[in-house]
Amino acid sequence: MSSHGEAAVSAGDLVAARFTVVDYVVFVFMLLASVGIGVFSAIKNRGRESTHNFLLGGREMSPYPVAISLLGGIFSAISILGNPTEVYYFGAQVVTSLVGIFPAIIVVHQVILPIFYNLRLVSVNEYIELRYNTTTLRKLATVCHLITKLFYMGICLYAPSLALSTVTGLSTWASMLTMGFICTFYITIGGVKAVVYTDVLQTLLMFFGVLVVVVVCCFNAGLDNLWTTSLQDGRLHVLDMNTSPYVRHTFWSTSVLGFYITVSILGLNQGCYQRFASLGSLQMAKRLAIFFVVGMFVLWGLFYFSGVVAYGIYHDCDPLISGRIEKPDQILPYLVMDKLAYIKGLPGLFVAAVYGGMLSSLSTCGNSIACLIWQDFLHPLPYFARLSSTASTTICKLLSAFAGLSGIFLGMLAGKLGNVFYVSKSISGAIMGPLVGIFVAGIFTPWANTKSVVGGFLTALIYNIWIVVGKFRYGRGSPKRLPLSTEGCPENLLLQLANATLTTTSLPDVLLDSDVFPEDAHNTTLYGGEMIDATEEEKTLYDVSYCYSGITGVIITVAVGSLMSLCTGPLRPGTVDASLVSPCCARFHEWLWNAFGGTSKQAGDSLEEKERGIALLSNSTATPS
Repeated sequence: MSSHGEAAVSAGDLVAARFTVVDYVVFVFMLLASVGIGVFSAIKNRGRESTHNFLLGGREMSPYPVAISLLGGIFSAISILGNPTEVYYFGAQVVTSLVGIFPAIIVVHQVILPIFYNLRLVSVNEYIELRYNTTTLRKLATVCHLITKLFYMGICLYAPSLALSTVTGLSTWASMLTMGFICTFYITIGGVKAVVYTDVLQTLLMFFGVLVVVVVCCFNAGLDNLWTTSLQDGRLHVLDMNTSPYVRHTFWSTSVLGFYITVSILGLNQGCYQRFASLGSLQMAKRLAIFFVVGMFVLWGLFYFSGVVAYGIYHDCDPLISGRIEKPDQILPYLVMDKLAYIKGLPGLFVAAVYGGMLSSLSTCGNSIACLIWQDFLHPLPYFARLSSTASTTICKLLSAFAGLSGIFLGMLAGKLGNVFYVSKSISGAIMGPLVGIFVAGIFTPWANTKSVVGGFLTALIYNIWIVVGKFRYGRGSPKRLPLSTEGCPENLLLQLANATLTTTSLPDVLLDSDVFPEDAHNTTLYGGEMIDATEEEKTLYDVSYCYSGITGVIITVAVGSLMSLCTGPLRPGTVDASLVSPCCARFHEWLWNAFGGTSKQAGDSLEEKERGIALLSNSTATPS
């Protein structure tokens, strides 16, 4: 972007001048500590190896490190880099997603968590086989889980590698290989205990690293000045009550997004469930869920506010437009190097925070992938079921290594996908929404039979994939970003001074265009050209906000599944074991059945299927080898 003039100082120039030995020491310390914790966990568990211990920590872990690990496994480098970018370029309307957490935690705390914990599952997909009496659907769910987790690992690896290339000058490939191999090493030798204890270190670094940056910036620039600037330029408009589904972020759409994310991640995510299952009692697990919500508010709030701080500092000299950075996600790393590098060790602390977030999420995904493959595909097979504890654990370690190496490979591809924040939400919503719908239908619609829910799942999956593909091909472009300016940049101030005798017209605010994103200029759906204005009547399903994609998949799965069940014959009350469904919904089902004179016609109510379901329920409580 040399066209912006020689006065534009790139991030690489800042790195060469200001990333000191102290910064490298702080960053390397985090990496060595993570490796050391993995080695310590492996040595401590020598002689007590079992899949039960490797995957679930023996169900006797301390709640305090598990609580911090639960947060660290969810808040990744995508959160540190993507959320500030979202607020900087689009405003803080997304903050109202926190509103959706309140009803979601009630559902998880009172319904989902008690059901899953009391069943003593190892894989969350075991619930699907217990509820629907089918291994095929369980394996299909596992495949969907694996696809989304592996893809997410690639994105998690790419995002901090991008930050490192900006702040330290290392190539993105070298960063991904280094971090990927470190993570693969300690999750392979240490299992879930290594993941949990490294999460504690990495999560604390993640929190304090961003907190220090925010506090120092507020002290230097003045909190009032930063807040007032962001408020005047529209970054703090958070109560858009527009009910149109086509508006990207409104109070309603973001609240729905917050509800969906909390239920799907906290209630139905394999990595989170392993944390809950590693505790000794249901009450402890419930307290952990409450702690997670509190931590979610604190960390999300901090990451969003860092975007407000960044905009307040660069409101009149945007680094992206002026050519100082190449991608929007580099705004926070650039801020650290540009304004705070005079504090020795602070850039290193921030880099450690970003990579701590990456390693935490990457290790959680890697460990959960190993658990899913082992428990859902290998362990049910006679050959693997007969293996000794040591041999079974060795296979789980190999699966962990496979997950880590796969994440490295996919990370190489993630850089071509565009904005980390938007892409991850869109793709996970398209695939995971229907999968979440299977669990929701099983828990909250006890009348739904297996074939009908499969029909609902396939319908929702086809619909969501169709919408995602349609957005890429037919969408009207990326949403308009809020106005940005380069009037205050030194090179523009000199230009204005030189031309003062020729014109009195100031440089206008500008919006991002496709030239800023040369790699993705062909993909106007994600962030190519400027949004094409259209009336409400001209908009189509492809223009609906991405916030609804996940919950739409859930609704279609449940609605189609219930409708097909009514047509083919709903299950009789009591057919599904009471431990597998919501008690309130079970009572409602019985009331409906009696009120409308239910008949004996129903699907999947044979004696053989009942007996098989009872056997599966009994086997689910068995301790894995």
